[in-house]
Amino acid sequence: MSHTAIPEAGSRPGEAARPHAASTGTLLVLLTGIFITTLDFFIVNVAIPDIQADLGAGTTAIQWVVAGFGLALGGGLITGGRLGDLFGRRRMYALGLAVFTAASLACGVAPSPGTLIAARVVQGIAAALLMPQVLGIINAAFTGERRTRAFTAYGLALGLGGVFGQLIGGALIQADVLGSGWRSIFLINVPVGAVTLALVRRTVPSQAAARNTRLDAAGTVLVTLGLVALVLPLIEGRRLGWPAWTWESLAAAAVLLAAFAVHQRRLDRRGGAPLVAPALFREPAFRVGSGLALVYTLAMASFFLYLALYLQQGRGLSALESGLLFVALGAGYLAASTRATAVAARLGRQVLALGALIQAAGCLLLMDALGHGIAWLIPGLALAGAGMGFVVAPLSALVLSGVTDRHAASASGVLATAQQVGNALGVAVVGIVFYGAAGGVPDAFRASLVPLIAFCVATAALAQLLPRR
Repeated sequence: MSHTAIPEAGSRPGEAARPHAASTGTLLVLLTGIFITTLDFFIVNVAIPDIQADLGAGTTAIQWVVAGFGLALGGGLITGGRLGDLFGRRRMYALGLAVFTAASLACGVAPSPGTLIAARVVQGIAAALLMPQVLGIINAAFTGERRTRAFTAYGLALGLGGVFGQLIGGALIQADVLGSGWRSIFLINVPVGAVTLALVRRTVPSQAAARNTRLDAAGTVLVTLGLVALVLPLIEGRRLGWPAWTWESLAAAAVLLAAFAVHQRRLDRRGGAPLVAPALFREPAFRVGSGLALVYTLAMASFFLYLALYLQQGRGLSALESGLLFVALGAGYLAASTRATAVAARLGRQVLALGALIQAAGCLLLMDALGHGIAWLIPGLALAGAGMGFVVAPLSALVLSGVTDRHAASASGVLATAQQVGNALGVAVVGIVFYGAAGGVPDAFRASLVPLIAFCVATAALAQLLPRR
C-alpha cells in the first residue's frame, strides 16, 4: 500500500511539511483551540445550578450536559487523529474548530435541555477532531529545541484550561454580560473561535496527507463502540449505583476493544492502513508513556472535581470564591511548567517522577490543612499545582518523541484517548471513596486524597520504565 505524501489543498508541491514554516503565530493559533476545548470540559460544572434554574432541567438532563461532551470526546479521539493523518492535519484542525465554534453558539442559545445536550455532544465530536491535530502538527512542524518548547507550551495551555475553568466560569457568570448569565461560558467561544479560524490558513503550515489510503471503517466502528461502552458506565455508574447494565457495558467494551486490536494487527499484516498502527506500540516511549498518561490522569479530573465540591459544599464558598482559590493551584502549575523544559533536559524521564511525587506531597499537605482556615490550603494547592506542571508540560514530548510524522496525529489521538479514559476512570474510582466515606464533605475529601496520592506514586514508578532520554 502506497503512503506517498501529497500536499494539502492550497500548498505547492514540495511544501507538504516544512518545519521552518511554523512560527509563534502557529503555536498561538493551535494552543487557542486546545485551550478553549479543554476549558469547556471543566467550565460547565460551575454553571449547573443556573442551567437547571433557567431551563428547568432535571438531574438526569444536567448530568448529560456534562457527560455528553466527555463521551463524544473520549469515543472520537482515535478516529479524529487518524483522519488528520489521512486528509491533512491543518484541514481537520480547521474543520474541528469551525464545528466547535458553531456548537458553542448552539449551546449559548439553547432553548431547552435537549438542545443543549445535543449541542454539547457535537462540541465533544468537534473537540475529538481538533485535539489530536495539535500535537500532530507540533510534532511535524517544529524541530529540535523549538519542538520541546512547543510541547511545553501545549502542556501549559492544557493544564491552565483545566485549572482555571472554575475561575473563568465563575467570573463570566458573575459578570452577567448583557444578561447572558450561564450562556456566556459558551458564547465566549464564538468570537475567539471565529478569529482563530480566520488565522489558521495564514499561520498553520500545510502538512502531508496520505495518498491512496482509505479510512479503516471496521476499525472505526469497533474502537468507537468500544470506547463508548467503556466511558459511559464510568461516567454514569456511580451516580446510578452501578446497575447491571454498567457491568455489562464494561464487559462489552473489553470484547470490542480486543476485537479492534486483533483487526488492527490483521489489517497491518495484509499491508492495509489500520486506524492505529501496531508499530506504534513497539516503541517503548509510546507504549509505556500511554499507560503512564492513563494512570496519571486518574488523579487529574478527579482532583479538580472533588476539590471544587469540598470548597463549595464543605466550606460554603461560591463558584467564584472557590475559583479564586484555584489561583494558588494555577500559580504553582504556571511556575513549574515554565521550568519543566530545563528540568527535563537535566533529568529526562525523572522529571515525571519528580512532578508526581511533588503532587503527592501537595495532597499530603492538603490532608493536614483541612481542619484549619481556608488560607491553610494555599501551600498544598500551590505544591500540587507545581507537581502537575512538571508532569503535564513534558509528558507529550517524552511519549511522542519516537513517533514518525506519518503517524503523528494518530499517536496523538491514542495518547489523548488514554488521558480521557483516565479522567473518567479516576472520577469513578475516587467517587466511590468520596461518596462512601463516613462523616461530612471534609472527611470525604480527605479520604479521596488517599487514592490520588497512590496514583501519583504509581506514576513515579511507571516513569522508571521509560527510555532514559
